[in-house]
Amino acid sequence: MELIIPDWPGLPPNIGAFATLRGGGVSAGPYDDGNGGGGLNLGTHVGDLPQAVASNRARLDVLLPASPLWMTQVHGHHVIDADGSAVGVEADAAIATRAGVVCAIQTADCLPVLFADLNGGVVGAAHAGWRGLVGGVLQNTVARMRAAGAGPIAAWLGAAIGPQRFEVGADVLTAFVEAAEATQARPQIQACFTPIAQRPGKYLADIYQLARLALRQANVQDVHGGGLCTVSDRNFYSYRRDHVTGRMASLIWLK
Repeated sequence: MELIIPDWPGLPPNIGAFATLRGGGVSAGPYDDGNGGGGLNLGTHVGDLPQAVASNRARLDVLLPASPLWMTQVHGHHVIDADGSAVGVEADAAIATRAGVVCAIQTADCLPVLFADLNGGVVGAAHAGWRGLVGGVLQNTVARMRAAGAGPIAAWLGAAIGPQRFEVGADVLTAFVEAAEATQARPQIQACFTPIAQRPGKYLADIYQLARLALRQANVQDVHGGGLCTVSDRNFYSYRRDHVTGRMASLIWLK
């Protein structure tokens, strides 16, 4: 199985985290690994064979203290407590304070963000597509962690659509600017959108920088990761590139 182990200086030793890539499973095309081998699709909602997804999830479980809490992600900003929630609950972020509870986010271009309390008492994970970012999913996750007793919080940005491939319309820029009015961050937000020459109303958006700005608003300065592009690198599933595709996972837990 192919994994990304976060380069995350200062991560407490009692916290485990990793992210999957496309390869290492049993799914056939278009959910395969892109090189003729089996894909590690972990999404049950994308049209893959249920038995293939079940096999892939079983392979993943071997590496974890327990099966992850698989949420039904809806591009929103609701945060749940994974310690007591049921699989399938609608939410786009989760926190955990109990050892062995695994927070998991599925993505195929949206940004997965993992959170760690540097005191080792709370972890979190958030699904940050553009709608979730506008709605404050990262700030909500940080607030929920602090309410659960977290001290200093650090974040890790997983693989997402890169700033050279994330084409959006003026509606997306407007949504971010309007959401930023109360924070006086409008210039920084606008700088995350580069107009596309000879295509009025079209922009390239930097989802990584938008996430960093949201984390800064939540007073999270210790941020790692970022820079990978799911569209450009075929080791990742990408909805924008392939439309019909699988889902990867980013996971974090207390040991």
